[in-house]
Amino acid sequence: MLSLAEENYLKAIYHLGKFGTISVSTNAIAEQMQTKASSVTDMIKKLAEKDLVIYKRYQGAKLTSAGNKIAASVVRKHRLWEVFLVEHLSFSWDEVHEVAEQLEHIKSEKLINQLDAFLEFPTHDPHGDPIPDKNGQIQKTDKVLLSQIDEAESCMCVGVKDSSSEFLKYLDKHKIALGTELKVLSKESFDESMILEVHQKPLSISKVVSNNLFVKK
Repeated sequence: MLSLAEENYLKAIYHLGKFGTISVSTNAIAEQMQTKASSVTDMIKKLAEKDLVIYKRYQGAKLTSAGNKIAASVVRKHRLWEVFLVEHLSFSWDEVHEVAEQLEHIKSEKLINQLDAFLEFPTHDPHGDPIPDKNGQIQKTDKVLLSQIDEAESCMCVGVKDSSSEFLKYLDKHKIALGTELKVLSKESFDESMILEVHQKPLSISKVVSNNLFVKK
């Protein structure tokens, strides 16, 4: 049985490596895990001994098939619990991450499969991120960053790149949620800010916001 730390490292490599498909540098993992690169190297070597990652010096680490399966399972549990907390326990989308971080390490496969069925097999979590199914497969969404939308074009919010509590509260303040219709009224070339139409009212947003909001046309 893996430790919580080992599962968290696999999950970090999964996220950084685009669902475990590419190698990730130890420095990138260290930044994600907020630890020293030397500590990352020690853990990666331990995971490599368990055939969960492939590690090559100066090339980074990549998940093996077994490692990817475990990482996808942890991500699946995390995102299913987020859906449950929002839909059935009245948590807001900026409150669920820390709680789901604890719940994602529950080992019972039966519990998670029944949770999935109870929630009617959701494909995305409250932040718009895809939920792996029990086989580790994900349903990809055709999405782009809001910053890529041209003037006079309309789109719909489908996710966030920045899922920090601060950013989600900012979106709540301006009544932007998944499914909210947006229209780009104008774009400022100098600082790449935008004026949107949201709920039939104008809203000025910065480049930081438009680069952290996923939309689809």
